[in-house]
Amino acid sequence: MHEDQLSITAEQVRALVADQAPQWASRPVTVVPTHGTVNSIFRIGEDLAARFPLQGDNHPDARSRLVAQGAAMTEFRQASPVPAPELVLVGEPGHGYPTAWSVQTWIEGATPTSRSLQDSATFAVDLAVLVSSLRGWPTNGRTFDGPNRGGDLRNHDAWMETCIARSDGFTDTSAMRRLWTRLRDLPREDPDLMSHTDLIPGNLLVDGGRLVGVVDSGDFRAADPALDLVVA
Repeated sequence: MHEDQLSITAEQVRALVADQAPQWASRPVTVVPTHGTVNSIFRIGEDLAARFPLQGDNHPDARSRLVAQGAAMTEFRQASPVPAPELVLVGEPGHGYPTAWSVQTWIEGATPTSRSLQDSATFAVDLAVLVSSLRGWPTNGRTFDGPNRGGDLRNHDAWMETCIARSDGFTDTSAMRRLWTRLRDLPREDPDLMSHTDLIPGNLLVDGGRLVGVVDSGDFRAADPALDLVVA
């Protein structure tokens, strides 16, 4: 997945937990299958999940980033109408794993597929309520200040060129470049609002056809409200 991808086993997780959180040492540790590209996830007992970044090194910024994500998660839980995880531990490197890691509370629910709820008006309303609630949370003067999605489209020229080049032979890349040339200069009309920033199906939890939780909320911040359309 990543050229410099980190790996970690359940045995390493057990050793790290035993050293740094001995109160959980007797709990079973099980890997959580996921299609995510950012973390390996292990369940600790019934109510906790350890997340290990797939990239990174033992740099002070790694711990600082996790602490900042924890603060964003706290704010998200206050804004969200459905449950979301809480950061309970930032762990240190050890036992062959080279960077900071975290433990969060576990939220029950199943991950929807791209088709499992495509005809559910109830679920659509749940999503609309979620997005509206997040947008209604005060920005307190914050605006988008990151390098990722949610800001100026023109900042993505290099990545779009990479994507278009890799699509050569599969589709009309000349048309793609013409389209991007137009899209990148679309004017911003609406102010930044608070956004989860990655409302993909893998970050949503459902039960009985209803939205019951949201995960990966550590990037909750002000962003272009158009970013919420990713949930479509």
